[in-house]
Amino acid sequence: MIALVRRIASVCVLGAVFAACGAPKAPHGPAQPSAPSSTAASRMPTLAPGPAGLTPVFKNGRTQEKTVALTFDADMTADQGPRAADGEHFDNPELIDTLRELKVPATLFMTGRWADQYPEEARDIGRDPLFEVANHSYSHYSFTDSCYGLPVLPESKMRADVEHAFTAIRKAGVAHPMPYFRFPGGCYDNRALRALSPLGITAIQWDVVSGDAFATDAAAVARQVLRGVRPGSVVIMHCTQSAAPVTEPAVRTLVPELRKQGYRFVKVSELIGAPGGRR
Repeated sequence: MIALVRRIASVCVLGAVFAACGAPKAPHGPAQPSAPSSTAASRMPTLAPGPAGLTPVFKNGRTQEKTVALTFDADMTADQGPRAADGEHFDNPELIDTLRELKVPATLFMTGRWADQYPEEARDIGRDPLFEVANHSYSHYSFTDSCYGLPVLPESKMRADVEHAFTAIRKAGVAHPMPYFRFPGGCYDNRALRALSPLGITAIQWDVVSGDAFATDAAAVARQVLRGVRPGSVVIMHCTQSAAPVTEPAVRTLVPELRKQGYRFVKVSELIGAPGGRR
């Protein structure tokens, strides 16, 4: 059990879904220079601030159109560099190649540490119009007091951590990361939403849990996604080969099946910007 908890703490665990609803969209850019520039952000769909000025949260699209957004978390903590140096793959180039081969748009949430470790891959992904890159914190610490054993980030450092991640992502060569943020572990509360509000970002959750973290059965992951997808769904998966080794073959299975069912793959920005509102 202790070993399992330690493993879970190293990636974004998918055991529970935390979500809150945002208000209707109103274009606005981040207020801080460390986030995407206001010029770039003005072209990116975001949600208006939530109640009491809290960071808005997007879970899925409110639409009858058969659209679905596949999202992939590129997790890496600040202390995993030695493991990467020893050959452990926190990246997954085979997955990216498969998405390109299948022509599947996707949104990737990068930790700043991942961008530091794999700058060429981050730049390559960021320059490909098939993908959009968003923020997953710098070192994958928890933004709440309890989140699957992840180290806890003090409230006073939350905003700086997200800004640090944007800086690392841009330094790697992603010129215009999206003004979107995914909480490590999906864990957040009003304190965290309030701390990040000045950045003008939208927090992105999900409504379909793939279960790919530490999975060994690609078919089971594909079945779980296929069972959960509804029009406007956001699916959470991972782009860390060592912690999610069957994601790529699962994608090869679920993509043609969803297309057979009439689904069209989109990026998160298209779901947020689609007519009909969000939920």
